[in-house]
Amino acid sequence: MTENPPPTPPQRSLRWIVPLVIVLLLVAASGWGWHAFQQWQEKTRLQSQADAVRLQGLLDSVDALRRDQRAASARLQDAASTNRVLRDEVLGLGQRSALIEENLARLAESARQDRHALHVDEAELLLTQAAQRLEGADDLAGARRLYALAATQLEDLPSADGLNLRQALLQERNVLDAAGNGPRAEVRQRLAAVADALQTLPLHTPQSPADATRVRPWWEIALAPFVQITPSRLSGPLTDAQRVAGADALQVELTLARAAVERGDSTALQQALDRIEHGMTRLWPDSPDLRRQRAELRALRSAPLRLGAPELGSTLQQLRTLRDGETPL
Repeated sequence: MTENPPPTPPQRSLRWIVPLVIVLLLVAASGWGWHAFQQWQEKTRLQSQADAVRLQGLLDSVDALRRDQRAASARLQDAASTNRVLRDEVLGLGQRSALIEENLARLAESARQDRHALHVDEAELLLTQAAQRLEGADDLAGARRLYALAATQLEDLPSADGLNLRQALLQERNVLDAAGNGPRAEVRQRLAAVADALQTLPLHTPQSPADATRVRPWWEIALAPFVQITPSRLSGPLTDAQRVAGADALQVELTLARAAVERGDSTALQQALDRIEHGMTRLWPDSPDLRRQRAELRALRSAPLRLGAPELGSTLQQLRTLRDGETPL
């Protein structure tokens, strides 16, 4: 049996298929490339447009920033000018404030000095009145009140002079407090005690124990019922009228002595006391009571009628020294 060989495909049909496929592939690749190129161009165009838009936006932003910068510069220049004006005004206000403060300080200092000068003048017036009360009337209570008022006036004096014045015034007040009612009041009390004691002096000489045991002579015993023997003293025995007149004169002398005490006249007081003692020796006989009263009168002659403390008047003297010397307080 004979075998037939397989049929061979026709060569002509395969030949044109391969080029056709290649052509189709080339066409497809070209189409795809063209499409891709178009897309790239479109994308590039869109990107360029977007870049242009962004660039224009940036340019607009830069222009806006420049305008804002110019406006800010203008505002800064205006603010700088305003600040310079305000600084000048503030400096002017500061200078005016300093001038006002200086004027106020001067006014306050002047007012303080005037107030201190007024206090010093018032204290001087009060101390002068206190010295007049002590000198003229020995009024220690009134002087103490005036010294207290003067101390109130000297309280706010600031400097060392004010401290010295207050210390001197305190010493004077201590002296016044220690003086009690004053020397004249003491002399008045002693004079009153003498006047009261004069009313109790015996009119006859008390009989001593030696006289009681003495043997009297016969003529004294015989004349005793008819004659009373009394010592004649200097002017002889006094009648009742003379005794009354002498007692009145003694009261007048006591009144003169009191007036001399009130005036602070030591000479007049001594003269009145001398006359009182002389009248006492004429009105009353010698006795221990009379001798005690005469000793009291002699003691009153040397009694002071004014306070002799050296501290008194020192504050007033310092005030006058400060005023005359114009020493600042």
